[in-house]
Amino acid sequence: MYIYKYKYQNIGVEIVNSNNMTPKEIVEYLDKYVIGQKNAKKVIAIALRNRWRRMQLDEKIASEVTPKNILMIGSTGVGKTEIARRLAKMMKMPFVKVEASKYTEVGFVGRDVESMVRDLALEAYSLAKKELSEANRDKIEAYIENKIIEKLLPPLPNGASEEKLEAYDRAFAKKQEQLANGELDDLKIEIEVSGRNIDVGSIGNVPPEMAEVQESIIQVIGGMNKKKKKEVTIKEAKKLLELEAQKELFNEEELKQIALSKAESGGIIFIDEIDKVAVSASSSSRQDPSKEGVQRDLLPIVEGSSVKTKIGQLNTDHILFIAAGAFHFSKPSDLIPELQGRFPLRVELDSLTQESLYRILTEPENSLVKQYKALLSVEGVELEFEDEALRAIAKYSALANEKTEDIGARRLHTVMEKLLEDISFEADSLSGKVLIDKKMVDDKLGDIIESEDTTRYIL
Repeated sequence: MYIYKYKYQNIGVEIVNSNNMTPKEIVEYLDKYVIGQKNAKKVIAIALRNRWRRMQLDEKIASEVTPKNILMIGSTGVGKTEIARRLAKMMKMPFVKVEASKYTEVGFVGRDVESMVRDLALEAYSLAKKELSEANRDKIEAYIENKIIEKLLPPLPNGASEEKLEAYDRAFAKKQEQLANGELDDLKIEIEVSGRNIDVGSIGNVPPEMAEVQESIIQVIGGMNKKKKKEVTIKEAKKLLELEAQKELFNEEELKQIALSKAESGGIIFIDEIDKVAVSASSSSRQDPSKEGVQRDLLPIVEGSSVKTKIGQLNTDHILFIAAGAFHFSKPSDLIPELQGRFPLRVELDSLTQESLYRILTEPENSLVKQYKALLSVEGVELEFEDEALRAIAKYSALANEKTEDIGARRLHTVMEKLLEDISFEADSLSGKVLIDKKMVDDKLGDIIESEDTTRYIL
């Protein structure tokens, strides 16, 4: 008999981060996406390796080994966020990026600092659910297939003859093949779906007490547990039934425990614009008295505390915090001493030179040049860049950064958009190869860069 006789059970699979890349391998991976910044890559690679080392220790000493948080200092667009984001993605760790300037001291209007931990909890839950779904893809697809084919071929009653059972098996196998090939996607079937599903991530980042009140209200007036019949195409049914399959197959409490473990032992919180809450000692004006208050609210989170989240009490003792800021108008020493002490690793990122910008255009796996080539190939346009043209783009980007605000590699986006503006606009009527040479770059960008005022407003 076929898969429709499959007996489904809750799946309790523990997801463990088995990624144990060496610092050299981590730096080698980062080199594919971020140009230069060797010192920053080295510091972060060591910090991540130390987390893996801690997991190999005896539990008694492992609990005493706390992560060495990192403070990254550098202008915008030099790769601070990209380094942390790429690492988290590669190592499948829960990662959230927040801006320190969005937070306010308790008692002021705005987000409280604990919300960053709740964000991390939701991210860990989504990551755990995704990994569990991928690990059990066959069972989920079998569940969906079973539900859909049962609607097309209702099961035979008990006591059916052997001949009918064999005929049913043949018909079932045929439907399985058609379903797999997408031949049935446009057929409509009637399925039962929950009136309202409340998932851990569906309410968003609100304090748990408020979330519980919202759930209660929805349960009372929304009839979330009631199922209703809905007529949908088989293509749509696959998506709806996948959510149902996950709910049926996965144990929600086990999933929360896996997510909690991932967040506590592998979570990374990237706090950007930390310099915006530093109060300069030379500053006589106290326009925003909550700045120091935000630092004091951050302190217990970074030191290690327990925060109530939708997946349970999350301990922040072993979460890695990476803070970053330009520190143009303040210094790291302007942060309160207690917070400075919680970021023992300091790394200064280099400003981008003309050569760095050229390498950013050509070397990374996801370089801007490759992105624009791929985008315009959709319209049948084959972009080709001369090497001299790329060097000219890097030169004009570096000049624009010198004449106005230094926004690092982000300037390349502005320059490339301006350069390819007409080609993008006319792409539907162009075809074949389009060559970008140095003369074209000079014609499009030369006059703009020469005038500081024009550069300021256009690039």
